[in-house]
Parts: sequence; structure tokens; C-alpha cells
Amino acid sequence: MPEYARAYYWPSDQGDNFDRAQALTTTPGMNGWTVKDTSSTGTPTYLSTSGVGMKLTLDNAVEAQVVTMYHGDVLQFALNELKTLEFIAKVAGIATGDVLVMGVASAQNDTADSVATHAWFRMEGTASTTLVVVETDDGTTDNDDKATGVTLGSTFKKFVIDFSNGLSDVRFYIDGARVAEGTTFSMAALSSTTNVQPFFQLQKASSADIPSVTITWLRMTVSKVYN
Repeated sequence: MPEYARAYYWPSDQGDNFDRAQALTTTPGMNGWTVKDTSSTGTPTYLSTSGVGMKLTLDNAVEAQVVTMYHGDVLQFALNELKTLEFIAKVAGIATGDVLVMGVASAQNDTADSVATHAWFRMEGTASTTLVVVETDDGTTDNDDKATGVTLGSTFKKFVIDFSNGLSDVRFYIDGARVAEGTTFSMAALSSTTNVQPFFQLQKASSADIPSVTITWLRMTVSKVYN
């Protein structure tokens, strides 16, 4: 049988610029984005605004909060076909009890480390309120908290997760420079049917912290083979 290959960008060549007025809800909106919000008394916000980008902000209610921007666990991207995830982001107000992850993941879990499959950038406030680390987990090999030496704050930075060398050699870049290159990030134990979704999760412990993350652009590159 003939084999056909198709390479494409998601959601388009230009990516998603989050340049519209869109408040995330549990119903899929533009480009499939949805939100999960665990707040009880508080009112976190998750809104994109022209000229600003998509901003997830926890509020000052003294309670644990988790806000996830994802595709509602509709896992449409086969990880073995994904070539790159690129996005531009900045943060504010990350404090000791806060956690932020940004990348791709399988089904959502309020505890980031319990997400079965993931490749992402992470900020862990108990370790540092400014430093970014990187992680992968394929259910067999779990590479946690690998240092990048890069800080994230009020300046936008470009993040890239590169799968183009195969799942045995996933690579991470920030502002064009490879980070954590001393670690081999292997996700080779995954099957060809493992699918993921773009995934941003911001959370805090029971405190009055007001952390936020703003994403101004995101694009995924996919190479699909039909045979």
C-alpha cells in the first residue's frame, strides 16, 4: 500500500496569537481551548485580550487553586507524530507554594507529577520562584526537575520542545538556546498510540498568592504518515 506523509502546523502556519476576546470555559472554544478551575470561594480569571495574550491569573482567596488551560482531555496529537511545540510566555507573582507547568500532556490531573505522560517546562515555587526546570515522563523513564539555569519573570521568552530527533531524544530550548542538554530526555517507552494535548497548569497552595502566566503565541508542528 502506498505511504503518504503530510506535515502541518497547528492551529495554522501563524500559530495561535490569542489576539481575540476569549474567556475560557469548560466548553471548547476557539482552537479547542478549555479550562478546568478548582477554586471554591475565589474567582481566578482566564481571558485572552487583543494585544495582551491569554492570561491565567489566580486570585487572593486563601485557598488551594488549580487552573488548567488545555483541550479538555481531547488528546488529538499522536506524540510520535509531533515535531515541535513552540510558545511565548511570561509569568508574574510566582511564590513559594505555586507550581506552573507548560508543554504537552496526557489526561489532566490536579497534581502535575501524576499526569501519566508529559514533556514540559516547570516552575516549582518551593525550589525557586524564578528558575525554570524541564521534565519528561513516559511511564517508565521519569526525568524530573532538570535545571535550565534560566529565570522566568516579567519578560516574554520563547519556549520550544523539540521531538524531531525521535522520542528517545526530546530536546528543550529557551530563546533559541538548548537547555538541560546534559540530560537525555527519553520517552521511547511510549506506544505509537500515545496521544497528548497542549497543556498549561497554574496552581497554588492555600495562600493569598496571585500568580499569573501570559501566553502570547503557540504553534505545534506535526508530521502525519498515512499508509
